[in-house]
Amino acid sequence: MIGVRKGDEVVVAGDGQVSLGQTVIKGTARKVRRLSPGGYDVVAGFAGSTADAFTLLERLEAKLEATPGQLARASVDLAKDWRTDKYLQKLEAMLIVTDGTDLFVITGAGDVLEPEHDIAAIGSGGNFALAAARGLIESDRDAETVARDAMAIAADICVYTNGNLTVEKISK
Repeated sequence: MIGVRKGDEVVVAGDGQVSLGQTVIKGTARKVRRLSPGGYDVVAGFAGSTADAFTLLERLEAKLEATPGQLARASVDLAKDWRTDKYLQKLEAMLIVTDGTDLFVITGAGDVLEPEHDIAAIGSGGNFALAAARGLIESDRDAETVARDAMAIAADICVYTNGNLTVEKISK
């Protein structure tokens, strides 16, 4: 999973592979979603346990409905709940979220991280995609092309990442 901001657009791209141990269970999962709580678009992508990620996405959507247009505040509130709630603490997933302006990685350790170099990456192939995107970001490619090319490189290297991408773009 990767999020790339370049110019006035942010793209989140996620592969479609769901693995159970060393076995591929599904190759066409949709790990990137567009949410519109309170009339404000947010793109969110996840890595980790699918059920856990959906629980977190529902919680994020509720936080965004309570604070429309304030992604940073909703993200911090979610991270606080995730860190302190006994039920949520057991969830094993990570999120990349963006509203076209802000780009964050949210973790179960209570982190809301704004990535350096306008690139966020999570999941098994995340570090491969991150390295590839860092090398491509200064080219004349747009954000979507950087994200797609970086994920293609990650899919070639990481056995837990495939090339079936879901891509969502959002502008400022």
